Amino acid sequence: MVSLEGKIALITGAASGIGLATAKLLAEAGAIVALLDINEMDGINAANQIKESGGKAKFFLCDVTSDSDCKKTVETIHEEYGKLNILFNNAGVIRRKTVLNLEEEDWDLTIDVNLKSIYLLSRQVIPIMIKGNGGSIINNGSGWGIKGGSDAVAYCAAKGGVVNMTRAMAIDHGKHGIRVNCVCPGDIDTPLLRGEAKQLGVDDEEFMREAADRPLNRVGKPLDVAKTVLYLASDLSSWVTGTSIIVDGGGLA
Repeated sequence: MVSLEGKIALITGAASGIGLATAKLLAEAGAIVALLDINEMDGINAANQIKESGGKAKFFLCDVTSDSDCKKTVETIHEEYGKLNILFNNAGVIRRKTVLNLEEEDWDLTIDVNLKSIYLLSRQVIPIMIKGNGGSIINNGSGWGIKGGSDAVAYCAAKGGVVNMTRAMAIDHGKHGIRVNCVCPGDIDTPLLRGEAKQLGVDDEEFMREAADRPLNRVGKPLDVAKTVLYLASDLSSWVTGTSIIVDGGGLA
């Protein structure tokens, strides 16, 4: 029922975590996957993993906070494949600080990677999707884009922006056959999550145990989110746009 055969999918932050799990899953469903990341070595390894498993993938070094990088990368992908059907804006960073101890450079980085990158890439990809009679854009939000969280003011601001930006994009581009949705993960076992423990100066294992305190009694896995992205990328969600799907094991219930 779920086939992405012949589709071209662009995924940011694809070298690890949710991005890598999604790249693998979309490739299994038949998509040709373009993996974007600032980490070249891990990105190349990720693409090789997919190809060794029989999928089609290629890595592109790209700083998603750079307009020129985004433009050049999308142009290269379009020239190579002739179309773009799926965009997963997944790249993200977090700084666990309050307004009082957050440096301006950390505010800028958090907003640029989590929010501005969606603007930069979408404005390059949407014209290609319009020429191709539609497509699916999935933005990676967060449970903290829906409710507040402690010591993460810039991240909460960025992810709140992602959620509402998704709605606005869906309204603007539905007439072009482009669906725009948001996936909002809870705590997922990724390098990003484990890095939070170090930022907060707390024990890693205790931090992860506390993160598992939710109705389904575990921390999420990258594949949990990837499955939702696959749904939103596929025709199974053909009448779904402008919405946010919470994938958090019941944490916000």
